[in-house]
Amino acid sequence: MNSTTPLAVGEHRHARFAEGLELDCGVTLAPVDVAYCTYGQLSERCDNAILLCHAFTGDQYVAEKHPLTGKPGWWERMVGPGKPIDTDRFFVICSNVLGGCMGSTGPRSVREDAQAHGQDPWGTDFPPITIRDMVRAQYKLVRSLGIDRLFAVVGGSMGGMQVLEWTVTYPHMMLAAMPIATAPFHSAQNIAFNEVGRQAIIADPDWHAGCYWREGVVPARGLAVARMMAHITYLSEEALTRKFGRRVRQGPAGAPRPEGPVSLFGDIFEVESYLRYQGSSFVRRFDANSYLSITRAMDWFDIAADHEGELTAAFAGTPVRFCVVSFSSDWLFPTSTSRALVRALNQAAANVSFVEIETDKGHDAFLLDEPDFDRTVRGFLCGVAEHAGLH
Repeated sequence: MNSTTPLAVGEHRHARFAEGLELDCGVTLAPVDVAYCTYGQLSERCDNAILLCHAFTGDQYVAEKHPLTGKPGWWERMVGPGKPIDTDRFFVICSNVLGGCMGSTGPRSVREDAQAHGQDPWGTDFPPITIRDMVRAQYKLVRSLGIDRLFAVVGGSMGGMQVLEWTVTYPHMMLAAMPIATAPFHSAQNIAFNEVGRQAIIADPDWHAGCYWREGVVPARGLAVARMMAHITYLSEEALTRKFGRRVRQGPAGAPRPEGPVSLFGDIFEVESYLRYQGSSFVRRFDANSYLSITRAMDWFDIAADHEGELTAAFAGTPVRFCVVSFSSDWLFPTSTSRALVRALNQAAANVSFVEIETDKGHDAFLLDEPDFDRTVRGFLCGVAEHAGLH
């Protein structure tokens, strides 16, 4: 029997699916928990729902204070009354992905076969998951909310991968799709970056073969290094230069750096201090085993794999209206990859529009203040709504 725990709009919600989920690896994971948040009100006809798919290190807290960090939601500037994703008009859903660590079933979840494993979490025994598995869990959630068809599925980066998987696995479940700063497969370069991050975690002395909780520790140094390295890929050289340049870090209260020799391993440049902060703050909210599980899912992602490598075939006959968005300075998911996706969609006779946003902010531009992007999102969603007669 499935169950949901409804709370006030915008608060944490939780759904449990007792029958579980058959994963691509052949394992049936049961039960499956999905943690989610909603914003706005579902219409009487249940035709105004937008599913937001979060990026790799995101979660369900889109437009409210994060319970662990106290920081604003990751898309608070985009989601809300009168904002580009207008909650006066749309009912917005975002769930923590399968394999995550903010309430959905993942490596940190306690195993159900407690008699055999005590109260241990899954840890590295958590079965390998794919982006498609994440989407299947989201599908269960959407249907449990009484929604037969989504108005749109929207997401950036890994969230964009989920958007593309939705259009291939459940093409008749949505009117529109907006894959942002993403690609139909993970490149060799991106797989390489992910592997460096995983090896940093595994090399940490507090890793303990992935059973670090038994020792009362976390592989904080390795996880922080993994985050630091990944964060560099989310930015552009121009953004780093503008924000930090080669400025030397000042002492306490802005005092100048003391004269004399500088420690080889001290904070020398401001960019170093920034990266260390990013790493240390990340450790407080993310699980190392989830990091390994989710990066692997991203690496395996390839929409064309089930179609003999033919990307066009994956979208054959699609009824979905697409808007593909890229950013000019994004070198993690470059515009050239988005153009290849758009060509495949055009060859499949899909209804597709494409926008490249000129910016020097890199891959993370979709999370930052970028007026042209905001107008693109608002314009596309309003256009689809007007075409569909949604008021």
